Amino acid sequence: MPYSSLMVNPMKEELTSIGFQELLTPEDVDAFMSEREGTALLVFNSVCGCAAGQARPGVHLALQNESRPDRLVTVFAGQDTEATKQARSYFEDIPPSSPSIALFKNSELVYFVPRHRIESRSAEEVAADLKSAFDRYFAAAPAS
Repeated sequence: MPYSSLMVNPMKEELTSIGFQELLTPEDVDAFMSEREGTALLVFNSVCGCAAGQARPGVHLALQNESRPDRLVTVFAGQDTEATKQARSYFEDIPPSSPSIALFKNSELVYFVPRHRIESRSAEEVAADLKSAFDRYFAAAPAS
């Protein structure tokens, strides 16, 4: 049974208020995954303490980086269950965990942060990891 929307809406708004689009249905996920150009960040949001204390604040801090993804999307584990299941189906070789963070470049998964690399770290450490990945995968190529 999904969590009450009264409980999760403030947690969702932490991301939607900074530009994230919610993927609420399997069709939303498929449409997102079918976009082939550009860069994207997908956050598997959650009600747990590490989502509140490390993941969402870490993502917010990381997005202040000069290099950043073109698109920001999120699914909420425990609330948008079918959308979450569909999103996870795109990387079946990675065990499901929430929160977690996936980075894509031209629809290819290039970086993944599972829960165990979030829960034992600070928001600043999570942000530093993401900024490094943004710089590595999303930085514009220098003009020649």
